[in-house]
Amino acid sequence: MEEERIARLKKRSATEAGIDTQYSQRSKLQRPEASESHKVFGTAKSKAATPAISATPVADALELPFPKGAFKRTWAYGCPRNGEDIKIEEVLQRDKLQLAVLSSFQWDEEWLLSKVNARNTKMLLVAYANNDAEKANIRSNIPAGSLIKFCFPPMHGGYMHSKLQILKYEGYLRIVIPSGNLVPYDWGETGQLENMVFLIDLPRLNGPLIKTSFGTELRRFLKALGLDEKLVKSLDNYDFSETSRYGFIHSISGSHTKEAWQHIGYCGLGSSVRSLGLATENAVDIDYVASSLGSLNHGFLTTIYYACQGDSGMKEYEARQSKTTKSKAAKTGLGGSRPVDIDKEPLQLQHHFRIYFPTEKTVSSSRGGRSSAGTICMQEKWWNSSTFPRELMRDCQSARGGLLLHSKAIFVRERAHDGAVWAYVGSANLSESAWGRLVKDRESGTAKLTCRNWECGVLVAVKDSSAGTGDQDAQAQSRPRAKAQTGTLEGHAESEETLGGKEGMTAAAAESMGKRRHQQLDQDGSVGLDGVFGATMPIPMRVPARRYTSDESAASRPWFFVKAD
Repeated sequence: MEEERIARLKKRSATEAGIDTQYSQRSKLQRPEASESHKVFGTAKSKAATPAISATPVADALELPFPKGAFKRTWAYGCPRNGEDIKIEEVLQRDKLQLAVLSSFQWDEEWLLSKVNARNTKMLLVAYANNDAEKANIRSNIPAGSLIKFCFPPMHGGYMHSKLQILKYEGYLRIVIPSGNLVPYDWGETGQLENMVFLIDLPRLNGPLIKTSFGTELRRFLKALGLDEKLVKSLDNYDFSETSRYGFIHSISGSHTKEAWQHIGYCGLGSSVRSLGLATENAVDIDYVASSLGSLNHGFLTTIYYACQGDSGMKEYEARQSKTTKSKAAKTGLGGSRPVDIDKEPLQLQHHFRIYFPTEKTVSSSRGGRSSAGTICMQEKWWNSSTFPRELMRDCQSARGGLLLHSKAIFVRERAHDGAVWAYVGSANLSESAWGRLVKDRESGTAKLTCRNWECGVLVAVKDSSAGTGDQDAQAQSRPRAKAQTGTLEGHAESEETLGGKEGMTAAAAESMGKRRHQQLDQDGSVGLDGVFGATMPIPMRVPARRYTSDESAASRPWFFVKAD
């Protein structure tokens, strides 16, 4: 065990927190032995005291760069710019930045200080510290003359995996939700990795307070982090009306009971889907891009699937509780039948759920090769588990050839004409650590959600709005594309039923037809993503993506950060 830990520490970067593993290399900021003046910065309080984000009076004619919100790729060195990417300098706007609240899982402090004016910009860094000694060490290394403070959220054995940024400028507030950490390679400076970014600029408020679900959940998240109440309250100075088309999705480390769990993790995802009018009982198709995978099984993925339909988490929870009760009754001779699953999860999911993660071959042939994949994480022992959903796996290759994706994104389409279409971008990988698990509280007997990580992301309804533009024509054009795509998927679903009903077919012919059916689903299940979502955000991966096969070659097995013993 110790040898494995030491080997991991030799890697270039820390493992992503969304992989349900005890092994985790700490970033520079998290290392207690750091001593250089730029290694760490400090604060005197755990509950960060920082000046309120007061709205600076400006002329009414102020033009905001992203008034309706926009999704971007991170710029990548060596890749041509086409308007869909953004640099960290363009996000932070060093010369205009007055106050920055930043969170990250990994930090490169010297690099970060080169992107801001630390003597003029007040900074509050939301950071991980495992104990008081680490906090004290961080405080002791604050650069002389800087305006930097710290907030140390409660960890409960988890990780600060959120990458949220709140940036104050003269006359407006910028909210940034990236999938990348505050390190140069996550922002394209090595030309090896890419991430996704959502940002929206909110003008100062000239009228009564405007409440949106996005703003409510953002405030809930900030309060849970331990930010000063005055800072959270100062968000009321800004106009959140343009966030009404978005949902702020978050996970809070720890256990959550009563009504709190409904706003957090996959339960919060389902609640946001409902609040935006996107809930459905129809089948949905899910394309999930992740840079780290946990110990996956069909039970966990079913909870994510139901959340994408708008379920609060209770559907799978109640079925699981019922199944447990029936199982106990069967063991004691009670009950008249064996417990059964509420759905045929493997059959349901393999035609509705695709997971994008790079193969070993894709990593090896990327620009940076194997040494650039330190934050692309999966353990071989999970892949070898009999319950791992291999049939859902697709090779994740960047649409910009040669890059590796550190992005986390979900693309959801309802399988119905004029059905709901939405997407998520943020920090959450596909793992129970990121999304949580709803269990029965032993003391109260009621539902309780347990999360390990702090995460945050944004949900956007693609059908009803074209994020990043106010162009009604773009919105109108996106609707028929969505209809056409869902129609194609329905056609294949019908074809499956027809094929399944044929009799008298030889085994070889049936196998051949099955392979063709899978190829059709791969081709038509994801190939239309750009047509559906392209007006709202860039699709980071190549589609259709190649299905993992069973030959265990480098082209058919995932990239493993940790090999099995």
